[in-house]
Amino acid sequence: MKKTLLASLVILALSAVVVCCNNSAPKQEKVLRHVVMFGFKPEVSAEQIKEVEDAFSALPSKIDLIKGYEWGTDCSPEGLQQGLTHCFFLTFHSEADRNAYLVHPDHKAFGKVLGNKASAVTVVDYWTK
Repeated sequence: MKKTLLASLVILALSAVVVCCNNSAPKQEKVLRHVVMFGFKPEVSAEQIKEVEDAFSALPSKIDLIKGYEWGTDCSPEGLQQGLTHCFFLTFHSEADRNAYLVHPDHKAFGKVLGNKASAVTVVDYWTK
């Protein structure tokens, strides 16, 4: 009886260790980030800027290749923005997805909304580490 109880406790303890080790945080898959930053010309109205913001924000609902999206306006106190005021942050699972997004008709249509309103545009893509 004691041996059976001891064996059961050992098996239970080993099972707990296996479950614990197997439930550790999964390894995060690398993703491709596409960061787009704009500054706007002084003559561009607040309404025109809002139109650009809305058009960019509509892209994730139109292009399912976009796996993550966020955006915001500059609030840095450092003064290093170099005229950039808006940052749009997109996530893709592959370079092929990003490349297909770049030529997608809805992305091209956004380019027409942006038109010549931007005073500065910067794009940086990187793979997460």
